[in-house]
Amino acid sequence: MDGVAYPLFPSLSLLKSGLTDMCLSMTPIFTHRRQLLEIYQAALHAVAGDRAVTAWLQQHPLDGEWAVLAIGKAAGAMLQGAREGLGARLREVLVITKADHGGQARPGERWLEGGHPVPDERSLLAGSSLLEFLQGLPVGRPLLVLLSGGASALVEVLPEGMTLEQLAEVNAYLLGSGLDIDVINRVRKRLSLIKGGRLLPHLRGRRCVQLLIADVPGDDPAVIGSGPLIPSFEQELPVLPEWIARLCQPPAPVVETHCESHIVTNNRMACEAAVERARAMGLPVVWHDALFQGKAEQVAQDCCAELLAGPPGLHVWGGESTVVLPAEPGCGGRNQQLALWAAKSLAGQENVLLLAAATDGSDGPTCDAGGLMDGQTLARGEAEGVSAELALARANAGAFLAASGDLISTGPTGTNVMDLLLGWKW
Repeated sequence: MDGVAYPLFPSLSLLKSGLTDMCLSMTPIFTHRRQLLEIYQAALHAVAGDRAVTAWLQQHPLDGEWAVLAIGKAAGAMLQGAREGLGARLREVLVITKADHGGQARPGERWLEGGHPVPDERSLLAGSSLLEFLQGLPVGRPLLVLLSGGASALVEVLPEGMTLEQLAEVNAYLLGSGLDIDVINRVRKRLSLIKGGRLLPHLRGRRCVQLLIADVPGDDPAVIGSGPLIPSFEQELPVLPEWIARLCQPPAPVVETHCESHIVTNNRMACEAAVERARAMGLPVVWHDALFQGKAEQVAQDCCAELLAGPPGLHVWGGESTVVLPAEPGCGGRNQQLALWAAKSLAGQENVLLLAAATDGSDGPTCDAGGLMDGQTLARGEAEGVSAELALARANAGAFLAASGDLISTGPTGTNVMDLLLGWKW
């Protein structure tokens, strides 16, 4: 691994031996690539889970002793914010997060890892442990819930008669379907005994405050993590294969128990931080503030067209694209697919760059966040013997971007607010 390290995420780098030397001979490109990485990191820093939770608790102090339940990719970071905000008043703690996304557990805290992006045996263990945790809390103990993206797969309790194999098959189908996340989560709610508000009765009337990092368009708490504490009313399901439709349960009945919910950070705040950082660097900025959605190919084409036709400076987009996966997908997520589609649109251009990256540090089932393309990305990758067309057809964009030297790696970021696109035209 050869690249440039930055202070907020020391592991952040472009993955390609020799790429830095190549860029040094092309000073404007190297300078602007570095600027884009710094702006991306400033956005991540602004929406970090610990900062967001601490800030909310400082502005809305909670009296007395509290139990804490943290679920999601950013669970460890959010718990750290609760530690700082509650201090000695923090009591019982359960954390459920993705493998290698945890922090340092303290005595008396229980930390579990669930399966992601497809739930597995660990997700079911996390589900039973969650119910035991709630049942074992002292009567009247208020509960602070910290929820972030990834929770839908990380923890699950299945209806009677449904198997883990069926759950994994359904999730694999949904993740490769190209459906938007809110539609995917409508289906997930119908396959669960804890999603779509079904966790509410297990609170047994105790006070509950839920802080959420929004990873969905519209910041809807009912969609984030499939809304375990938000009653889910009848919602239209997409057309599903018959074998999935048969597994779907009716919506959960409405219960009187209520959980107070607050969004503590979201994609807009990440975009605002990117804009602020760019302006502090003296760069002109164009913020395309409508969330991008839809197929990665179309998003790439639209954003590249806007970048090429627009004025010089930094261009900022936020949102989340989708990808329809082939039967046997390769290595890469939606941002890597988008990045490679963008590389085709920008091929041969000498004055543009585009960064496409997840804010959680993991794009799809990979450990890379996304990619940073310039006009020579396509040529570099194909010079290494990798076909862009085959990579796109096989959802194997990660392999191409590794060859071209344009993969971005951060490691877990402690947040999850969808994705960022940062374009630079000079």
